[in-house]
Order: sequence, then C-alpha cells, then structure tokens
Amino acid sequence: MRMKRIAAAAAVILGTLTGAQAGDWTKIRIGTEGAYPPFNTLTADGQLVGFDIEIAKALCEEMKAECEFVVQDWDGIIPALLAGKFDAIIASMSITEERKQKVDFTGKYYNTGPAIAVPKDSKLTGVTDEDLKGALLGAQSSTTHSNYAEEKFPSAELKLYPTSDEYKLDVAGGRIDAVIDDVVVLSEWLASDDGACCKLLGTLTPDPKINGEGAGIAIRKEDQDLKEKLNAAIQAIRANGKYEEINKKFFDFDVYGG
Repeated sequence: MRMKRIAAAAAVILGTLTGAQAGDWTKIRIGTEGAYPPFNTLTADGQLVGFDIEIAKALCEEMKAECEFVVQDWDGIIPALLAGKFDAIIASMSITEERKQKVDFTGKYYNTGPAIAVPKDSKLTGVTDEDLKGALLGAQSSTTHSNYAEEKFPSAELKLYPTSDEYKLDVAGGRIDAVIDDVVVLSEWLASDDGACCKLLGTLTPDPKINGEGAGIAIRKEDQDLKEKLNAAIQAIRANGKYEEINKKFFDFDVYGG
C-alpha cells in the first residue's frame, strides 16, 4: 500500500538525519508529503520527486546547505515541524492566516488556483453552489481546497480524504461525484492513464481569505534566521534563472503566478 511505502521511506531517511543548531543552517531537514504529484511524490523505488523537491534542492544549493528530506503525512505535518522532526515544510502549503497562528512562512514560491474535476459522463454542468447542489464532493482534508468547498459549496456534501490518491480512486470508481484541488494537480492527473476516467469541469476564482497568498515554506516562528535565508534564496533562484529552469521542466506556464 502507498502509505506503508511512505512510512518505510520516511524511516530510511530519518535514520540519516542530524539537527541543525540554532543559527547554523548548513544542514536543513525538510518535511514534505510525498503524495501530491506533480509537486511532491514518491517513485516506486522510494525516491522523492516533483516541483517542490527540485525547488527545495535549488534553495539548499543556493544557501550552500545540505538538504535532507523527511516524508510526513499531511495531517501531521505542522505538528511534526513544531516538534522538531524537521526544520521547514516544502509541500505546496498555502500561506493562510489560520496557519500563521502556529507557524511562520517565507514569501510564496508559487501560486495556482483551485478547480473541480468530474467523471467524463457526469451530469454536472457548472461550478457554482447551485450547480453542485446535492453532489458528493471529495477533497483532501486540512487543505485550503477542503476549506474552500466547505465555505463556497454548502449545498454539496463534502467527503474528506487523507491524500489526493484516495479521492482520485473514489471519483474514478463512481463513488463520489466530483473532486476539488489545485488546477495543476488535477490537470496532471487528468493527462495520465489513471485520470482517463475524468475531465476538468471548471476552474474557480481563488478567495484570498481561504486560499491565502500562494504556497510558501513553513518554519517555526523562532527560526527567523532560517526564514531570511530561504527568502533570499527564493529571490536568488528567481533572478539567476534556476527557478525558470525548474518551472519549464514541469509546466508550460509560469507557476509563480501574479
């Protein structure tokens, strides 16, 4: 099972970790989910790949720091950061006011909007609350997308999943009517063999109060020196072309956003 593979990979990675001393960021432990393609995912042989992962490596190279990854289930990723399991979260985490109560963030490193996908034979015709009235809508729990669905689609029934893999299986199997997630995540899935079941119903207008300012790197509030280093590195890879190089590897548009 996928979750067992993630746990096994995490155990291997954790066995090699050493903590950074306060103010000494020559070694940085990075938490990520490993289950959110194309941003971060585990290959069959347990390798972490994706946009988040390559951005993280580029930032560490810019900072001349050794980069070590820790795979962590999404629901526990902020508690694990606060407990010292790793030093930063690079996992497509949206910068929101609710999360800022617990952690601090760098500036964004990308910003994309939400969308809804449905089976190809779906009778749903639009993405308003009225269009989705009575529909069973799937979303990954503890995400801005589940919050968006709860706020914007009260007439739909919301079903939450630990990872995006589970909701994809359910919508493909006809057990739910639609799913909501990042437009890039859904588009990547729909272009694959696994996503042949479904189609994009429509994109949604982000709500800054729900969707936040884009995806940023979460750090503990006391680690302001790390935040400064990461912000400087983000600006550096944007300026020197490294960000653009990684962007083009995964997307045919500027994922950094407005």
